Amino acid sequence: MSDETSSRWRSWLVRRNSWRWLLPVILVLFVLAIVIWLPWQLRQLETNERQDQLIADTLWVEQALQFQLLRNEGSMRLVGADIANGQLQQKDVQARLRELLNKIYEFESLEWRDANGKLISTDEMANSAAANRNSGNSASRDPNTESRPPAVAERARRTGIAQFAPPRAALGPNEHMLMDFYLPLFDGSNWLGTLRASYDLNKLLEGSTPWWFAQEHQISLLDTDERTLAQRTALGPGRGIYTHNRTVELPGQTLILRTNSMKGAPSLVPKILVGSVIALALGLIWSLWTLWRHVARRLAAESALRQQMSFRTAMENSLVTGMRARDLAGRVTYVNPAFCHIVGYEEQELLGKLPPMPYWAPEAMIDYQERFAQVLAGTITPQGFETIFQRADGARIPVLIFESPLLDESGQQTGWMGSILDISDRKRVEELNRQQQEKLQTSARLATMGEISSMLAHELNQPLAAISSYTTGALNLLKQEQAPNPALLQSALEKASAQAQRAGQIIRSVHEFVKKREPTRTPTSVASIIETILPLVELQAQRYFVKVETDIAENLPQMLADKTMLEQVLLNLTRNAIEAMRDVQPKRRVLRLCATLDEQPTQGAPSLTIAVIDQGHGIAPDVAARLFSPFFSTKAEGMGMGLNICRTAIEFHGGVLQHNDAPTGGTIFKFSLPVIQQNS
Repeated sequence: MSDETSSRWRSWLVRRNSWRWLLPVILVLFVLAIVIWLPWQLRQLETNERQDQLIADTLWVEQALQFQLLRNEGSMRLVGADIANGQLQQKDVQARLRELLNKIYEFESLEWRDANGKLISTDEMANSAAANRNSGNSASRDPNTESRPPAVAERARRTGIAQFAPPRAALGPNEHMLMDFYLPLFDGSNWLGTLRASYDLNKLLEGSTPWWFAQEHQISLLDTDERTLAQRTALGPGRGIYTHNRTVELPGQTLILRTNSMKGAPSLVPKILVGSVIALALGLIWSLWTLWRHVARRLAAESALRQQMSFRTAMENSLVTGMRARDLAGRVTYVNPAFCHIVGYEEQELLGKLPPMPYWAPEAMIDYQERFAQVLAGTITPQGFETIFQRADGARIPVLIFESPLLDESGQQTGWMGSILDISDRKRVEELNRQQQEKLQTSARLATMGEISSMLAHELNQPLAAISSYTTGALNLLKQEQAPNPALLQSALEKASAQAQRAGQIIRSVHEFVKKREPTRTPTSVASIIETILPLVELQAQRYFVKVETDIAENLPQMLADKTMLEQVLLNLTRNAIEAMRDVQPKRRVLRLCATLDEQPTQGAPSLTIAVIDQGHGIAPDVAARLFSPFFSTKAEGMGMGLNICRTAIEFHGGVLQHNDAPTGGTIFKFSLPVIQQNS
């Protein structure tokens, strides 16, 4: 099956599993929504029913209140009609008022005043103070006469309609609100006066509201400013959940009838069964969600694992670094394709193998065994080590190996992981660089010899001329008739021989310096190196009239070095020093070659320090920063490789080439080389 077909199949399975889980979740959510919606809907229905019932009851109370007021007004009109017809005497009016007052529970007092405001007849409840209570405008008046009728009475007279005065507080030990009712009396168009009844609003509310209604509600009468005038309740204040205000329109006044139910809000879950169903549904939802989350996490983990494995496989296949895993016994448990390519063996040929491995070269077997013992003992260092592997075809490959512990998820070591690099290309590059360095050194030596060739010819002319002179003198002595003086002849021949040896020494020095050969370290003394190059240095110094001085400490130990390379370094340094002094005063043209023993170096082992000191113009800071860079030169004809080659040669011997400013002016170039330590 192809990867594309497999991917489509997995996608179809994922979609099918998703729908398989989605359908029960939708059904459970639907049932849960219905279970939650039903109690809420029942609660809303119950709330609406209670509110509608409260509104109907309030309307009924308002109608009862209006009916009671109309009935009382009718009773007062009967008394007023009898007064207007003249059928009642004053004493009979008093009796009728008392009878009406006793009959109507909510009346506080009754009185009849004529058109001038004079009290004609009155009757009050016991302990009332009718003579001292306020009028509708709250002004004190005499019980028998008034300066003028109250404003409400005037309005009733003008309109011919009974009017209610604004509510007022009653005077006395029991504070309550009263509301006066003014009924005008007419005999035809002749105004006879006014019947005034004072309503006790608490009694009015109590007489209009049945007891059973007061058991379930708090009933209040309020004015238009929301001030409580009267209130009736049997079980305390209402809860404020179900309330209703009803406006009571009276002639001349407007009151508000407020009903506040004692009932609380209906329970959200009125039945245990509904609560149980909801709890079970929630538990089922939680279980399904937990199961779905577990399955989702598992699918996500499997997907992440597949992606990680695919990524790891792709990464391992793209690596050029060989990877090899071994268990604690040294058995190979894993190799990547790069490692198989390096050693030339297939994966199945390497897995499960125990040492010795098929890719171990016979000549490096001892090193392999020692290294493997270090790995098993856990004493390996994180630095890599170089060795040789033998491919399946017998070819040798230089490799660089790094080993590190292999740990599991609990931190326990289960083996070792190794990274193997094929360093064949690096070795080839190093060899090519070495050959290039040798070529550069040879070129530098030839360039140096080219510069001193003219001086070398002049210098060789002197010993050759001396040899010619001495041999000519010797021949002349031999041609004399008398016997030549043996002592004089021997002196001439010895001097000629010395000049010949001098010329030969110069030629041999040049030959040794320019010939191409492999670098070879041999025990060498500093004195022999300086003695070899000194004639060549003096040849260069004579050109610029530079004096050469040497300061070599006695009994210096030997060092392991390539003599020719060090000769080249000193010749380059001395030539630069001589050229740096060609423009200074003649008395400052002094070149010093010094060699001392440093017995307390920073590296710990004794070393020889060789210095070339001039008194020239010195080195500028911007030049010093690039002094050892390849192809950088301050000379028009220079190659820019002299100091770079010198530094490479000194580093080849384990030293460092440095430069400093000289205290007396000029520059000091020095380097330190390790000496051969004598065993005690």
